[in-house]
Amino acid sequence: MAFVVWLIVLALMVFALVDIIRRDDSQVKFMPKFVWLLLVVLLPFIGSVLWFAIGREYPEGGVRLGRPERHHAPRPAAPAAPAIPVDTRTTEQQIADLDREIEEWRLREELEKRKRERGDSAAGPGTSTPE
Repeated sequence: MAFVVWLIVLALMVFALVDIIRRDDSQVKFMPKFVWLLLVVLLPFIGSVLWFAIGREYPEGGVRLGRPERHHAPRPAAPAAPAIPVDTRTTEQQIADLDREIEEWRLREELEKRKRERGDSAAGPGTSTPE
């Protein structure tokens, strides 16, 4: 457990040192950068906490997490999607249309069956069909 605490303190110290080094002199408060560096190195936890609490100047909008904003040219608008036709019929009308379609297919199958039966019976026994 002590190892984890020291690892966190070490990470905090490294983060504070990098922040102090990268920060402009005008953004450092109360002491020069060199003194802040010594404080963080000699007293890692207390120095890092003091640095982030009072030693640095934060932007007026507060702390921003993540990547800094970059100003890009506005992207062209995507082309509009083609309009999808909307079926305005009621559900009952759609069901009735499906029932008619099913009945039509059933009648077509029955007609095909009758044609096949007629074709077979018309040939009769003993007659052959030309190929």
